[in-house]
Amino acid sequence: MLERLNDLPGDKILALMEMYREDPRDQKIDLGVGVYKNPEGVTPIMRAIKTAEKQLWEQETTKAYTGLAGDPAFADAMIGLVLGDAVARDQVAAVATPGGTGAVRQAFELAHMANPDVRVFVSAPTWPNHVSILKYLKLPVVEYRYFDSESGSVDVNGMLEDLAQAKPGDLVLLHGCCHNPTGANLTMTDWKAVVDVLKKTGATPMVDIAYQGFGDGLDADAAGVRMVASELPELLIAASCSKNFGVYRERTGLLMAVSQDSARQKTHQGNLAYLNRQNYSFPPDHGARLVTMVLNDPELRADWMAELEDVRLNMLSLREQLAQELQRLSGSDRFGFVAQHRGMFSRLGLSPETVDCLREEHGVYMVGDSRINIAGLNKNTVPLLAKAIIEVGA
Repeated sequence: MLERLNDLPGDKILALMEMYREDPRDQKIDLGVGVYKNPEGVTPIMRAIKTAEKQLWEQETTKAYTGLAGDPAFADAMIGLVLGDAVARDQVAAVATPGGTGAVRQAFELAHMANPDVRVFVSAPTWPNHVSILKYLKLPVVEYRYFDSESGSVDVNGMLEDLAQAKPGDLVLLHGCCHNPTGANLTMTDWKAVVDVLKKTGATPMVDIAYQGFGDGLDADAAGVRMVASELPELLIAASCSKNFGVYRERTGLLMAVSQDSARQKTHQGNLAYLNRQNYSFPPDHGARLVTMVLNDPELRADWMAELEDVRLNMLSLREQLAQELQRLSGSDRFGFVAQHRGMFSRLGLSPETVDCLREEHGVYMVGDSRINIAGLNKNTVPLLAKAIIEVGA
């Protein structure tokens, strides 16, 4: 049987990571992999997480399963962080998942259970794994316009025009903040326009929020999803703790199903628990418990928020520095959008040939569509990147 298996295409970002590791040059810059790095090039363990981990080591008395949905305290804490007071707690069903990716996968499966003919609308572009998972699940994908490469901003009119083609039973995937891979975000006016379109179409929104706190702050980054939750009949939310808590390898996420009809909560909760059982039974708990401890302890939460704000401001500073350096070297403001984008990523609008040239001639590694991870830079490498971009004729 197994001899019938075929080779599958490799993940482009993982291949890029391997190429970077094998590059012997001292002056090389890794802008590909999507993890936060501090100015020293390290993905640190956040102070509050480290403190919570020490406390957990001393207090934990069992490694028994927590339940199909995970620890209820984790769900409560994360629902509060993401949704605030946008909806009542009894309107939300939730399950812990292996990372934000696990939440995304479960959300797609839930949508297919609810409607076997579901179509999933995704932004052009979107995180490649969104499309990869949908294709694996054999769910139809419909792209909607999102990013205007010329201006480096959101094509709001095109987006709204395409979303108007959705219908009841369709799923519309939105990025909560810090859009991956472009870094271009919706304004609150844009969010309102999207909500109005979804009200007319009857389609169900799904928000993937993986970078809360990396853009304009914890509450500002969640403002869009809170508006959607409070104004539309139902909503799916895939939340990740990998970035804002730095617990990448602990695979900590939460899937939420929000309904204005609180009588549906029990049914939704049962379906979510059923999906967990089919895919991996009980979700991992270590990272979830650390996040819960941080969010529920006033001192740990304050320290976490302070460190997260330092992370956010560091990325904003790098954005501004890069935009200014490119303007100085080029004499134009064509890369000014970099300073306006938010989160770890920006798409520079370079051709694949230029991206190859940057890698081969300057040791600058970025994804083929010219997505860069701003957090892969520091104040010393920003001028090197800017100079390389100008020298290759971008």
